[in-house]
Amino acid sequence: MSNARFSVPKPVNEPVLSYGPGSPERAKFFARLNAMKSKAVDIPMFIGGEEVRVGRKVEVRSPYDHGQLIARYHDGGPAEARKAIAAALKARRDWAALPFAARAAVFLKAADLLADDWRWTLNAATMLNQSKNLHQAEIDAACELIDFLRFNAHYAERIYAEQPGSSKGVWNRMDHRPLEGFVYAATPFNFTAIAGNLPSAPALMGNTVVWKPSAHAMYSACWIMRLFEEAGLPPGVINLVSGDAAAITQAVLSHPDLAGVHYTGSTAVFRSMWTAVGANIANYRSYPRLVGETGGKDFVLAHPSADPEALAAALVRGAFEYQGQKCSAASRAYVPAELWPKVKKSMKDMLARVEMGSPEDPGNFINAMIGRAAFDKVKGYIAAAKRSKAEKIVAGGTCDDSVGFFISPTLIETSDPKSATMCEEIFGPVLAVYPYPSSKWRETLKLVDESSPYALTGAVFAQDRRALVEAERALVNAAGNLYLNDKPTGAVVGQQPFGGGRASGTNDKAGSYLNLLRWVSPRVIKETFDPPKDFRYPFLVRDPV
Repeated sequence: MSNARFSVPKPVNEPVLSYGPGSPERAKFFARLNAMKSKAVDIPMFIGGEEVRVGRKVEVRSPYDHGQLIARYHDGGPAEARKAIAAALKARRDWAALPFAARAAVFLKAADLLADDWRWTLNAATMLNQSKNLHQAEIDAACELIDFLRFNAHYAERIYAEQPGSSKGVWNRMDHRPLEGFVYAATPFNFTAIAGNLPSAPALMGNTVVWKPSAHAMYSACWIMRLFEEAGLPPGVINLVSGDAAAITQAVLSHPDLAGVHYTGSTAVFRSMWTAVGANIANYRSYPRLVGETGGKDFVLAHPSADPEALAAALVRGAFEYQGQKCSAASRAYVPAELWPKVKKSMKDMLARVEMGSPEDPGNFINAMIGRAAFDKVKGYIAAAKRSKAEKIVAGGTCDDSVGFFISPTLIETSDPKSATMCEEIFGPVLAVYPYPSSKWRETLKLVDESSPYALTGAVFAQDRRALVEAERALVNAAGNLYLNDKPTGAVVGQQPFGGGRASGTNDKAGSYLNLLRWVSPRVIKETFDPPKDFRYPFLVRDPV
């Protein structure tokens, strides 16, 4: 074994490709997309290095085209979950014993593969499976996942290098051990990068993982698993299971060797997980680590000094990119009444130029909702707003599920800052705006802070520096990621570590060393080179008589 101390290559953020007309990347992407569309994939479960198939299958169709069958995944359950747990526990000893450089190399190789030919595969899978357009797929499935893999290795190296001080004759050392047991990763549909990061971050730190992807993202999850396998991930380190989420989760959370949960999804589900862990706490080998990011009702607050054109552009992008299906998406806005007419006109002009349709057409800015349940939920909020005396549809408001789950970007003006559209998480292309009296700036700061149980992202627009400082202080607990004169979406790994508090989660900041610290259990080792040979201390010697 080499005694050399290896250094992880210094990470830099993966450049975002433009996919402009005639570009090489656009040609390569569409060639891969068309090849992948030509055949429906059979998606197994990946357990202990084996591809597990059961008799039950579930069809996977593109959200933007009900007629486009892209895959069938095998519908597992508690039995497969228990098999995955056994595989993870079996693989744990050897994986944890590997030198860090060997573990890091697997994920660094995956990053390099994804930066090359795998880029087209994972981007195309994300478009087909999750209805993301070229840009949204690129910044997610390619760039952000590459960044997670590279920056996590860098942060892990920093964690291992952090060591305690030592006094004379003593050497103190810190050993960052993986957790004792297995980690359960439950991932959402809306970000392929999150689906890849939640199982791989604990694995990098020496843990083994049972991974349950969203049923709405099984196609892209399958390709992530194939990518990790090609990068050299040993069998049993990450075990992918699919099927009934509640039944699988129950089987996992009741196991005595559960060491941690890495989750992104709804607040209600995470709370139910926390409740289940609490009920089982006496049965666990150790206290499980619970790490969750659970959504938001993200705000944009404008001061009277705000630039109306910049504000309007940020609202259109922040609220409607990826159909508002980002936990960071702008969902409620507070605009000074005197500024609102200009902002409204600018937004309506922009939205009039926005095109909606299949993500396979590069000209479409808006694409389809992820599925029937999401479509019906958002449609219900729009219908309620149309009936409300306090709310007015300024733009959009149309819903069409004849071909795919399409909802036009919907802008709502409301006179009630406590209306449902201003306070409840909608998770769709709906933005509610409350024009507030310009003289009520301080009162509106309090309103923003108290109107939602969430605290994920928020944005403040102002040219007046004093207003920005005042807002930072007043909204100190209202957002884990606060943006000044920018939209509240688009956090970049290594630049804006992501996460929020209150009902938005445990704020463990994915894409930073803070998240990785949750997947290790430190051990301090003290070695004394020349230990005492006598129990007596000098103070025990009496003064001479």
